Amino acid sequence: MLEETLKQYWGHDSFRPMQREIIESVLEGHDTMALLPTGGGKSVCYQLPALLKKGITVVVSPLIALMKDQVLQLRAKHIAAAAIYTGMHQKEIEAVLNNCVYGKIKLLYISPERLKSQTFIGHLRQMPLSLLAVDEAHCISQWGYDFRPPYLEIATVRQYHPDIPVIALTATATPEVVRDIEEQLQFRPGKRLFQSSFARENLSYIVRKCDDKQSTLLHIIKSVGGSGIVYVRNRRRTIELARLLNDNDIAASAYHAGIPLKERDASQKAWTASHRGVMVATNAFGMGIDKPDVRFVIHVDLPESPEAYFQEAGRAGRDGKRAYAVLLDSENDHEQLMDWLEEDYPELSYIKNVYRAVCNYYQIPVGAGLESRFDFEMEKICTAYGLSYRRFFSSLKFLEREGLIALPDHSELQSKLYIPIDKEELYRFQVSNKKAGDMVTMILRLYGGLFTDFTPISEQQIARRCEMSETQVCNILFELNRLNIVYYQPKTLKPQIVFCCPRIDIKDLHISDHNYHQLRESERRRREAIIDYASNSQICRSQWLLNYFGEKGGKECGACDICIERRKAGDKQDIGGQIVQALSTKPMTIKQIAEQLHHVNREMLIETVRRLLDKGELKMSDGLIELGHR
Repeated sequence: MLEETLKQYWGHDSFRPMQREIIESVLEGHDTMALLPTGGGKSVCYQLPALLKKGITVVVSPLIALMKDQVLQLRAKHIAAAAIYTGMHQKEIEAVLNNCVYGKIKLLYISPERLKSQTFIGHLRQMPLSLLAVDEAHCISQWGYDFRPPYLEIATVRQYHPDIPVIALTATATPEVVRDIEEQLQFRPGKRLFQSSFARENLSYIVRKCDDKQSTLLHIIKSVGGSGIVYVRNRRRTIELARLLNDNDIAASAYHAGIPLKERDASQKAWTASHRGVMVATNAFGMGIDKPDVRFVIHVDLPESPEAYFQEAGRAGRDGKRAYAVLLDSENDHEQLMDWLEEDYPELSYIKNVYRAVCNYYQIPVGAGLESRFDFEMEKICTAYGLSYRRFFSSLKFLEREGLIALPDHSELQSKLYIPIDKEELYRFQVSNKKAGDMVTMILRLYGGLFTDFTPISEQQIARRCEMSETQVCNILFELNRLNIVYYQPKTLKPQIVFCCPRIDIKDLHISDHNYHQLRESERRRREAIIDYASNSQICRSQWLLNYFGEKGGKECGACDICIERRKAGDKQDIGGQIVQALSTKPMTIKQIAEQLHHVNREMLIETVRRLLDKGELKMSDGLIELGHR
């Protein structure tokens, strides 16, 4: 049954390592923890059981873009899936929830903040829930590198559905984080832990000490070839380095959250289809990408933690062929990373003042503003209140983690339409309203699913088919929306900010000082750890990472920069021994030595002879080389 379902929906004949065991654990009703590396096929571990179990599976996921991508992929497989996230039209949310309660949805993706909504909880209690899946489960742990307080709400689901199993999945978690995840999700007796090895035998981890990072970057990309990702820390650098690569005949695109969605999507599609293209990106790029032939991932700037580095580097070589994860490092990077800790964790009083400033800017009174949404004018707010961009944005991200605001991906570029009335009522309206009715008829021909879901539409396409202007189409849709014949959600081109709860008076705004300092201390330790990784010159890179994630006793990879240097040193010693052996009978010229040791690389031979001459182990006279003790 499992293989047949896998073949039917995913087209695979067999499971990846550990997938079958994890799925069987879930189907047997065990709370299950799955640690699988990036690209290890985590989603199948809950999606396939969701199809076989009666009822609906709720999936908690932290990224809106990832949720949307998963839903699109499932729908393409004819699996009923939906997502609810901050920023959706309230009517759209209601439509999804009703479909979930009445059994029309198999998988529902939600962000953790949704569990704070009493409306959602009310519907959740009525849903025929069969499984709860927690993706990126490390976010639930205060010891994790991406802790999000709303994740702590997940366990409340067990109050309403105590008998369903829970599956938690992540690609990166230390033993301490694993224990915390199981505790926070209230895993029951009989729980199961499945941990795949973090070792990637085909991935070579390299650290390059360099002052001229641009020249080093160009050299590596030209030497390795193929398709790759270059990660940088800020948006401006993505543009600069993409331009540098293109100027040097390397096809490259820039990617960061500030680029319009259509442009980002076009760049990602072109890169995914290319065998040689390079994507220069911030860490906004990468979650959910499915490109197996990435030959290199290069970090120009030091990442913030081993967890982030391991996940991003792991996007290389998913096809099992040789790939490279290269970190460009300089001493200045170490100092800068620790300095940025102050910017990334502003003091609590500053964070509270940012909350007050944002509420004042949008003129939200205390006790009001729930689910209100505005164009996010970051520059204007910072200018109006004299705030630094970096500290301001860091404060907003902290407020978002506390569930007070949300900064949804401004990806809702496409307009959406939903018809809340039944077909008979709609027909009566069409008969009595000729012009609008004819347009509705055309919309029904163009788009399916309008009576069950908010469906993406194109006003331009409708206008062309109806021989109207786009403005006329929009005006009719707005009028139909006013009459509650349709729910029309027009596109927006600007980033948004959403207030997730009513405004709290600053004196009543409680952010735990203890939790804040715990988070900051955990972050400091992770930054020190990645600096240690970059500074390390003795331990195999792969072994270092495996040890960090609690996987002891792994063998040396033989392919990282440290293993390669160690092998070269051994090779030099071996060549030196062969040279000494050759000269033990008589002095020789360098040419004669090369002829006798014809299997040895000539450059390596000459370098070794020079080294032995410098050390006095050999000496030269009249072009002849002999042992130094003769």
